[in-house]
Amino acid sequence: MNYYFAPLEGITGFVYRGLHHKYFGGPDKYYMPFVSAMEKGKIKKREKKDILPENNEGINAIPQILTNSSRDFIDTAEMIADLGYTEININLGCPALSVVKRGKGSGFLSDLDRLDKFLEEIFEGMEKCRIPAKLSVKTRIGRRDSDSVPELIELYNRYPIYELTVHPRVGKDFYRGVPDMEAFRAFCEKSIHPLVYNGDINNEGDIEHFAELFPKVGSIMIGRGLLQDPAFIRRVRTGKEMQKEELKGFTEELYQQYRKEMETPGAGGINAVNRMKELWGFLGVNFSDRERTLRKILRAKNPVEYESAVREIWQ
Repeated sequence: MNYYFAPLEGITGFVYRGLHHKYFGGPDKYYMPFVSAMEKGKIKKREKKDILPENNEGINAIPQILTNSSRDFIDTAEMIADLGYTEININLGCPALSVVKRGKGSGFLSDLDRLDKFLEEIFEGMEKCRIPAKLSVKTRIGRRDSDSVPELIELYNRYPIYELTVHPRVGKDFYRGVPDMEAFRAFCEKSIHPLVYNGDINNEGDIEHFAELFPKVGSIMIGRGLLQDPAFIRRVRTGKEMQKEELKGFTEELYQQYRKEMETPGAGGINAVNRMKELWGFLGVNFSDRERTLRKILRAKNPVEYESAVREIWQ
């Protein structure tokens, strides 16, 4: 089985990816949080920093593009390929309302004719511009319902997609409810592309159950399960459990690097604290007996309060 680390906006940036690989390793690929394509291949400074090769040395990091403009996609893909990347992922799954309202991410799935034209133009444009990168796709099974799954599969089958990652929820469900495994089965039966499954893989039992249901699918993308247990993939492959001291070292070094990367005049370190609080929202499952201390971490308003609470949780 291949294991991929799902992109999570605001959490799995280059600082996190590098330190996760250093302490735990495991994923065959780290998919980057999306970059928003703009005219002439321009992207935000923060996003550019995240995809720079020097910030991703030693790991198999895959850039992801979010846009509904074929021209902007091609320009951005060309810029990314010039950095040396050989795979680029198309985001057709993001459920965030700010994205969906602009007809991007899972919002694109509301207009399959427009999506068809977009894919036709980007694949033709990539070939015309001789951009040496394979295109993979990460998709949901619809925007509001899964009625168009057969049509969506047919649409994707028309294009030379390198890998197709399917999160079998509709966009409006965000991460609520349970994945629609019958919809995923339809992809398995009708799709011509190598499939990657994404959705609610949180422990070894989930992997075993999935493998029993879909023995021909050889790749799984994991998001929240890896944020909760950074050693998840390593444990599956080698049996080596996450140790308290390595989690402590990982979170401490991560916090210090965030202090360096995110410090702005007058912020007083609160940016790094907020980023770590978001992560502790996932890591808290490992400290179910320390609820009071966890609440202190999540309520910290400054570095002093945060650092005090973290010292307490390791006692």
